[in-house]
Amino acid sequence: MKSIISLFVTIILLIGCKNNESEKMVEEDQANDVAENASVQEMPQDSTEIEITPISHATGVFDWGDTVFYTDPVGGAEAFSDQKKPDFVLITDIHPDHMDAETLKALNLGDTKIIVPQAVKEKLPEELQTNLIVMNNGDTKEIMDFKIKAVPMYNLPESKDAFHPKGRGNGYVLEKNGKRLYISGDTEDTPEMRNLENIDVALVSMNLPYTMPVKQAAEGVLAFKPKKVIPYHYRGKDGFANIEKFKELVNEGDKNIEVELMDWYPDTDSEKTKE
Repeated sequence: MKSIISLFVTIILLIGCKNNESEKMVEEDQANDVAENASVQEMPQDSTEIEITPISHATGVFDWGDTVFYTDPVGGAEAFSDQKKPDFVLITDIHPDHMDAETLKALNLGDTKIIVPQAVKEKLPEELQTNLIVMNNGDTKEIMDFKIKAVPMYNLPESKDAFHPKGRGNGYVLEKNGKRLYISGDTEDTPEMRNLENIDVALVSMNLPYTMPVKQAAEGVLAFKPKKVIPYHYRGKDGFANIEKFKELVNEGDKNIEVELMDWYPDTDSEKTKE
């Protein structure tokens, strides 16, 4: 009798173990299915990635996440024929290599906002006035998903007859999802530049006699230490600034700063350089 009872108990235990193992296998299969489904889903686009397309000199197209914007658009609509339409436009100064009303009109921007300093607003025609958002040095605005700050850009030492007096034009710092982009505009290594913090990507000008020489530009960059710096606006009266030398000087001072060299003058012979 005891043997029969023991056999019965053993059979029940074996059935229970088998059921537990079957349930565990089902759970593992379900978990694997979930993992496999997750692995085949496309990763969302990185909203912090900034793609920069040089057009010419100070003119560029920026594709940041799901937003496109232009800086200082000049060159007519044909210069942008292969580019996406902008969600907004930034203009830094009144000079014709930054502000071109004919290009702005030719782009057929509709109600696209154009962010400008007051001096630029005063020079643009009436038909563009409704598009304008004025920002002056120190102003901060929320535009779409961006926090934009207007940063002073000017020549040193300060003088009334400088190419770029303080207060007229803007550099810009744009921030989105914790990433920060600095566009210097026509400036030297001012205290405002040197005091920038947590810049991920910086576009820095260097051309004589309008802004600053290569050595001064490198010193300014080494002061605020962006993660990446891109020289732009580097054509001066006597040719092109030596951006290779700029890269060498920056990396001698801080090897952790990435220096990316882009061709901002694709239709010209950029071999003639100067210090």
